Amino acid sequence: MPNHDEGILWTVILAGGSGHRFWPLSTAARPKQLLALAGTEPLIAQTVARLRGFVPRSRIRILTRGDLVAPIRAATGLPDELFLVESRPRGTAPVLARAAWELHRIDPRAVMASLHSDHVIAPAERFRDVLAAAARIARRESLLMTVAVPPDRPETGFGYIRPGPPLPAPKGHRACRVDAFVEKPSAPDAAAFLAAGYRWNSGIFVWPVALFLAELRAHAPEVAHALPHLERGDATGFLDAAAAISVDEAVLERSDRVGAIDATFQWDDMGSWEALARHRTADARGNVAEGEVDLVDADGNVAVARAGRLVLCGVDDLLVVQTEDATLVMPRAESPRLKEYLARLPRAGR
Repeated sequence: MPNHDEGILWTVILAGGSGHRFWPLSTAARPKQLLALAGTEPLIAQTVARLRGFVPRSRIRILTRGDLVAPIRAATGLPDELFLVESRPRGTAPVLARAAWELHRIDPRAVMASLHSDHVIAPAERFRDVLAAAARIARRESLLMTVAVPPDRPETGFGYIRPGPPLPAPKGHRACRVDAFVEKPSAPDAAAFLAAGYRWNSGIFVWPVALFLAELRAHAPEVAHALPHLERGDATGFLDAAAAISVDEAVLERSDRVGAIDATFQWDDMGSWEALARHRTADARGNVAEGEVDLVDADGNVAVARAGRLVLCGVDDLLVVQTEDATLVMPRAESPRLKEYLARLPRAGR
C-alpha cells in the first residue's frame, strides 16, 4: 500500500448503468454489475472482493443510482455511508469530479483509484500491485494515470492508447506518457494499432484528487462551472448543472499530464454478450450455451435460457436469450449494437 508520503489511496467504483448491454437478462432495475456473468458472484461483489487487504472498506466509495443502493449493499455488504448517490445519469466526468471533491474535502493528499464494476480481472494480487505502482507514479510525476492493457487481438469494441515517452516505474512495471487516446477503431485500424504497440484503454484511472480537480478546472468547463454547487454542499445541483460527458473526453484527451502503466493481469470488459462468450467454454461446434439449451446442426451460437427450454436447429452465429419477460434473437455479430437497437423499441418493449 502507498505510504504516507505518497498520499492515502482511496477507491471509487462506478456502478450505475442502464442495463441495456445484456438485455433481456439485465434491466434498468438489475443491471449487469448485479449479475454473475463471469463466475458465481455478481460482478460488483467480485470488484469489491478484489480490494480486500488493499484498502480498508472505509476508503471505498460506490457511485451509483439511488434505486441500486439496496441491491448493491446486499451483494457486497457495504454500508450506506460508502455510497455516493447520483441524482441523475451524467457521464463519468461529473460523477468522478464529485467523488474527487468529496475525497479532497476529507484528505487533500488523497490518491483516487477509479474502477468499473463490470470488469473481469485476474489475478487480484497483480491488479492490486499495478494500482499501487500507478499511485506511486501519479504522486511522484504529478500525472493522471490510466491502466493500459497490452492487446491480444485487434478488438474494435475498446478504446486505444498511443504510448508516448517512457516513465520511470517500480520494478516489474512499464509506464509511459500518453500521446493520444483513440476511440473504438475500424477492423483495419485495430489491426494496425495491434502491430504498432498501442494499448487498450481499460478505463481504470489513478490520480491525486487535487491534480484531477486542477486539470478539470483547466480543461473541462462543461463540468468545472458547476463546482460551486459542491462548495455549497449541493450535489444534486452540481449534477443538474454539469454536462453529461465522459472523463476521457472532458479531461484526459485535453490534458498534457496523462500517463499509463501496463496491466500485468488479465483484463476484460463485460461490455456485450460477446464478452460473456469469452468467459464460457464453447462446445465442439463453437456454441456457448447456458441453461436448458438443445442445439441441433447449429454452429457458433450464444444461447442463454433462464425460463424453460431453448432449442436451436439448423442456425448459425445467433445470439438467443430467453427470460421470463422477453426473448431476444439477433445475429451474434450485431450484439455490440444491442443498446442502439433497444433505443428504437417502444419503451414498453424495453
